[in-house]
Amino acid sequence: MIDKQWASAAEAVADIPNGASLAVGGFGLSGNPIALIEALLAQGTKDLSVVSNNCGVDDWGLGVLLNAQRIRKMTSSYVGENKEFERQFLSGELELELTPQGTLAEKLRAGGSGIAAFFTQTGVGTQVAEGGLPRRYNPDGSIDIASPAKDVRTFDVNGVAKEFVLEEAIATDFALVHAVAGDRHGNLVFNKAARNFNPLAAMAGRICIAQVEQLVEPGEIDPDRVHLPGVFVHRIVEVGTDIEKRIERRTVTKSEGA
Repeated sequence: MIDKQWASAAEAVADIPNGASLAVGGFGLSGNPIALIEALLAQGTKDLSVVSNNCGVDDWGLGVLLNAQRIRKMTSSYVGENKEFERQFLSGELELELTPQGTLAEKLRAGGSGIAAFFTQTGVGTQVAEGGLPRRYNPDGSIDIASPAKDVRTFDVNGVAKEFVLEEAIATDFALVHAVAGDRHGNLVFNKAARNFNPLAAMAGRICIAQVEQLVEPGEIDPDRVHLPGVFVHRIVEVGTDIEKRIERRTVTKSEGA
């Protein structure tokens, strides 16, 4: 029987080398694979190229790897909650490839589906297509690396000529994801906002490592509830239901008379 369970997060990430590319799940702080991230931090892996919707916050999620200066390049759509990210990028210590959020999602999905590239209207007429977005600065503030121009073509859509920009798919060496439940075959179930990028990151990784809160036996998850089939998952680690989960921004409403 296929059994993809590994004994610990440390063992599951032990063969991730320096310079590896990673697709990492999470949406804000929802669904961050923190046990796998901390295991990667503990083993000292560096020069990582990471693809993730965002980079956590200064002391949580991917932010812990960033603070230790283990990340060489980030490909993200949103980076606004991390002061250290801003400092490293503007000082020339970090390369950043900003990507529209929907485009990033589709680039990951395409990479996991064997699709080399696709055309989208998102970014047409902007620096996303025309190039020139800063990817890395020099210490003096000048641009060291800028984004290249992308192929733009015109297609007939319902009788109307429209321009589309070519976006290449993303496939990475490894993927790190978090799921609320999984079985030993690697079938995964995600919870609410954690489903936004975790399945896509998992698909893009040539080797996908999943941490799950609850590990069950094959057959215990109703097939209709499976969000990601086990064919995309290679290693699975149970981290328990009491694993710490943080809230990125807590918003409360004042009661009347307060």
